[in-house]
Amino acid sequence: MSAFPIVQKLWNYCNVLRDDGMSYGDYVEQLTYLLFLKMADERTKTPYNQQSPVPEQHGWSSLIKKDGDELFDHYRHTLEALGNQKGTLGLIFNKAQNKFQDPAKLRRLVVDLIDKEQWVSMSADVKGDAYEGLLEKNAQDTKSGAGQYFTPRPLIQAIVDVMAPKPGETVSDPACGTGGFLLAAHDYVVKHNTHLTKDQRRTLKEETFKGWELVQATARLCAMNMLLHGIGSQDFEPIVVGDSLAADPGDRFDVILTNPPFGKKSSTTIVGEEGRVSKERDVVERNDFWTTTSNKQLNFLQHVKTLLRQNGRAALVLPDNVLFEGGAGETIRRKLLHECDVHTLLRLPTGLFYAQGVKANVLFFDKKPASETPWTRKLWIYDLRTNMHFTLKTNPLKREDLDEFVQCYNPANRHDRKPTWSEQTPEGRFRAYGYDELVSRDKASLDIFWLRDESLSDSDNLPPPDVIAQEIVEDLEAALEQFRLIAGDLGAPEEVEVA
Repeated sequence: MSAFPIVQKLWNYCNVLRDDGMSYGDYVEQLTYLLFLKMADERTKTPYNQQSPVPEQHGWSSLIKKDGDELFDHYRHTLEALGNQKGTLGLIFNKAQNKFQDPAKLRRLVVDLIDKEQWVSMSADVKGDAYEGLLEKNAQDTKSGAGQYFTPRPLIQAIVDVMAPKPGETVSDPACGTGGFLLAAHDYVVKHNTHLTKDQRRTLKEETFKGWELVQATARLCAMNMLLHGIGSQDFEPIVVGDSLAADPGDRFDVILTNPPFGKKSSTTIVGEEGRVSKERDVVERNDFWTTTSNKQLNFLQHVKTLLRQNGRAALVLPDNVLFEGGAGETIRRKLLHECDVHTLLRLPTGLFYAQGVKANVLFFDKKPASETPWTRKLWIYDLRTNMHFTLKTNPLKREDLDEFVQCYNPANRHDRKPTWSEQTPEGRFRAYGYDELVSRDKASLDIFWLRDESLSDSDNLPPPDVIAQEIVEDLEAALEQFRLIAGDLGAPEEVEVA
């Protein structure tokens, strides 16, 4: 059985509920509650015979027996009661609300769609992929804003392929969204280690992964996503709800994979006397940070350095401004190049993210012990941006688009790499820059490119009009974001509406 027909069936029903005023995000959330209750009930039966974490009066069978207003009231009370529980139960049902308007539609979802499937007996791949399919469809609904939590899966797969997590290594994502990186790392370990022992499987399920997520609703989707893929249990919940930048949690990890939220610098709106509005910068001050800044992405970069074990390795998706921004940005880059082995930078094309105006990169580095000499010897850069054109719908990024990058990275032995660029092959996308060359650049900028943009010099090579239009929009959005930050620093109101 494949995941596609299940996703299609569940998603078709969403269209019915949209006419009833329910958003995509609300629908996926209600599905999360009901799927959890159904699976908890299935596990109490043969051959599992497990004790359900859900109290009997709120279990799946109690929903099946009711109809009409009685079902409606019981469902609402169930969500409230389970939200007060501990562990995975509490995380998934915390602050849960009934978003259905019509008891008949709730009854149909319960009886006709969810109850008819045996969810537990499906392989983790099928039910996990089905849920992932729903999350991706939700992310595509840009009006909901859910896309900011969704990193393109082909990009995640390529990053995990080069990071190659091993059994026994701990993996973290301090901005985990719906759990894409953690799940891909789990799948990689299982796929590349077919003879895991019972202890190794238990460790993989309950001791390997840890994520932080600021938004409660996203954290619940992540918890459910991981549970459907066989990670976590009622007693071990790998997701922490909270601001991961607030403090050093004390935990250290072998591998960190993350795409921190893009967007404005952190600030709090304060309404003073006579309704005067001002902004107060949320500057993160931590002893383990190299410098103090209100730039969220720079703070996440410092936070990841803290979370890594000695010789641990990290991959972060970061916007362009982290590569060239002065002040705190320059301080952090120089410290990072000296204290860590910053070995690879992947320049990403536009058109990958649901949030517009994002020009991003993936930075790969290893944490090293204290040293008087810099740990970074060479930074290898792969340019997947110049002359590459992707869109979310007509030409989405595929895993094979990253094959050459993975090959150049050489995960089997990244110390044995060969550039594809030379004076003789100026169109090569992979080349190295030495430490001295990097730190002598203005502000130690890592925003480096060398390929000729063909569309500027050859009108025959222009991409399709819709791609050009999309790239213009993204360039303008990126520029507008920079101006917002400048305006904020100068004390102007941050919310600039553009007609």
